Parts: sequence; C-alpha cells; structure tokens
Amino acid sequence: MDIRLPDKVGWIINRIEDAGYEAYAVGGCVRDSVIGRVPDDWDITTSAAPDQIKALFRRTIDTGIKHGTVTVMLEKEGFEVTTYRIDGEYEDGRHPKEVTFTSELEEDLRRRDFTINAMAYNNRRGLVDVFGGAKDIKNHVVRCVGKPQERFGEDALRLMRAVRFSAQLGFSIEPGTIAAIKEMAGNLAKVSAERIRTELVKLLVSSHPDYLRVCYETGITGVVLPEFDRCMETAQHNPHHCYTVGEHILESVRQVKEDKVLRLAMLLHDIGKPETKTTDAAGIDHFHGHASVSADIAVDVLRRLKFDNDTLHMVRKLVLYHDYDVDPAPEGVRRAMHKVGEEAFPLLLEVKRADVLAQSEYRRREKMEKLGQIEAVYNEILKAGDCVSLHTLAISGRDLIEAGMKPGKGMGDILNKLLEAVLENPEKNTKEELLKLYEYFL
Repeated sequence: MDIRLPDKVGWIINRIEDAGYEAYAVGGCVRDSVIGRVPDDWDITTSAAPDQIKALFRRTIDTGIKHGTVTVMLEKEGFEVTTYRIDGEYEDGRHPKEVTFTSELEEDLRRRDFTINAMAYNNRRGLVDVFGGAKDIKNHVVRCVGKPQERFGEDALRLMRAVRFSAQLGFSIEPGTIAAIKEMAGNLAKVSAERIRTELVKLLVSSHPDYLRVCYETGITGVVLPEFDRCMETAQHNPHHCYTVGEHILESVRQVKEDKVLRLAMLLHDIGKPETKTTDAAGIDHFHGHASVSADIAVDVLRRLKFDNDTLHMVRKLVLYHDYDVDPAPEGVRRAMHKVGEEAFPLLLEVKRADVLAQSEYRRREKMEKLGQIEAVYNEILKAGDCVSLHTLAISGRDLIEAGMKPGKGMGDILNKLLEAVLENPEKNTKEELLKLYEYFL
C-alpha cells in the first residue's frame, strides 16, 4: 500500500534508520492514510531509546520521557517519537504502572487499542499490519487488538473511544468488542470527567452523532449521562412527536450542523422532559415547563463534565429558549433578539429548525414556514442595523447625567424604557429622539 509520508516525517524516519534503528509512522495517521483521509498529525515509533533519539536531533522536548516519548522539533513543528514499549499493569485504569522498552515493533503494536490504530508504515518496509487493521477498515469494523477485556481493562476510556471511532468513521463495532463494552461499562466511573467530556464532544461533532444510541445500548450513558437514559425510556404520545424523547434528541442532534455548542444544545434541549411529563384524559402527553427544567439539568451536566463557562452559558441559553415562541413580525423578532441575545439568536434559529425536523410531520410545513419568515425578518433587521440592546442604544447613562439625571437604579430603569421604545420603533434610536422620550418619562 502506497502511503505518502510528509517530507519532515520521512526525513525523521530516514535519519533514525541511517543511525541503525527502526522507525515507522504509527497509529491514527496510518489509519487515516489507509482510509484516504489527510492526517491531522503524524506520530513515529522507533526501536531507538529516548536518549538515542535526543542524540540524533538538534532540538527535542521531553514530552513523555517516562513512557518513552520525545518530541522532535523541526522549524517550530513538533513530531512525537516514541520508543517501542510493552505496558505493565494498569493500576488507575489509564496509565501503566511501568513500561518496558522493547526492540520488537509487533510487541508495541500489540498494546494498542483497536486494530485500525495498530498499523505502522515506512517507505522501506511498507505497511505493517499484524492484526488486520486494513481488513477491518475495508469491512468498516472497529475491533479491539487481542482480547477486548484486556484492552478495556487497561484504560476504561477505550469503551467510549470504540463508539467514538465508530461514529467518526461510520463503522460498526465487532460483536466481541460490543459484548465487552456491555460487560465493563461500569469501569467508566473511574475515568475523569475531563476525559469523558473530550470523548463525548468528539462523538457529538462526528458524522454520526446518533451513534450515541450505542452508548445507551451498551450501558455507557448509564454511567456518564444517566439523564439521557431516562429520555430513551420516556414515550411521547403527542401529535407533534413520533419518537421517544431520547430518539427525538438523537435525531435532532443529527439534524444540526457539526458544531460543539449546537450539538450539546440539541443533546440537552429536552433532557428535562421525563421530569415534567403529564398525561391528559385523552391519553396525550404534555411536558409543560420542560425548557426551564432542561436548562437547569443542562447546567448540572455541563458542570459535572467540567465544560468551560462560555460553553455552559451559551448551551443553557439555547436550551432555555428552544421552545420560545418568536413572533415573525419585525418588532417580535427584535424583542426575541433582545431577550435571547444577539450572539445566541442565530444559533437559536438553528436549534429550532433541528427540533422541528426531529418531530412528526404534523404541522411541519407550517412550522418551517414560520422559521423561514423569522429568519428573513432577522436578516432585514441586521441589514438595517436596528438596535436590539442597550449596547447599541443611541444614548447612554453619561448622556442622561448630562441631561440632569442623578446616577442610581432609576437610570437603568429609564434606559430600559428607552430601549423598549426603540424595539417598538427603531427609527427612534437617535440621541435627539431619546432625550425627548427621557423628558416624557420624568
């Protein structure tokens, strides 16, 4: 198989080989090359010890010297070079207690998680594929190297990584690997929230975010996102819906673009429905107040998974207002932009669209037409530069002080009244007009 190594990677490998050692590109870069994708980065594995690598290159960084990794720097670009190794016992479900360096490439490949990540390549020997990774790529299969229980026992996060690779590549997971995930899902309780978060986001922004269903079926979400399990088990007997709450969530995530905030918003927009479900005398289910409850649960989930505050606040806002009824008239859209926030409003339209597309056909055309009207009005408002916040109001607190007003709480009240007037009549957003209104409010 002909894989084109970048010039710098080829040069590093050649230099190591010229010194009498072995060296190969390894792991994800080889997998992506076999698939036909352009790798994001290139890792190199070698029979040379870390000190020997450091002696061969002018600039190196000891990024993981304990585990055999040295970063070789070439013109401000770093390439990780790791000595062939055999991992010892994993005491914390993540790191081996000790590593033993080896001169055998096959022993190094044997410790890797999945066959598709256990291939190596150099121009001299070509593709080294001891465990059938290329065949699994051809058959679109994710399979553990060796015994799945051993690989997952070494690092429990691999349970989620199996599903994540499946979602990114559109591959199925080999039955024995699936069985081991079901058996060992509980081990994810030992994995840090930060690592769980990273894998969850990678899965959500993949080409197949609805593969989160596999996490439910194998017990993964029962450990890392139990709120989602309740949604999967909550029916929606309502004309607007054709799925359970969980299946609706999965379809809505699939319907929105590959953006972290948007996909998290769709994942969590109905997460509070199980807590708010009621059924009327006709057998129709209702979920009154679910947006507010979902927003509170979303905050709990995002904090538990250690998301940054910017992501948390934006997702919360989108979840809170995902069901907000926007009047498609200009004044209604301006008021919605003010309520939701100028930055969040265009994202809210995408959330609403994905939500509708994940519902039943009942009144779908009407809902989509209304969203189209709202978006058209929104674009006109942007084009006109209408004021929708205090930030773009043509008058400030300083102007009111100059007009004779004393600073204090009353000033904020006056500014908000002036903004209300501008939301209704944007042409009033001039200093002259607003000072006239200020005199009226006194």
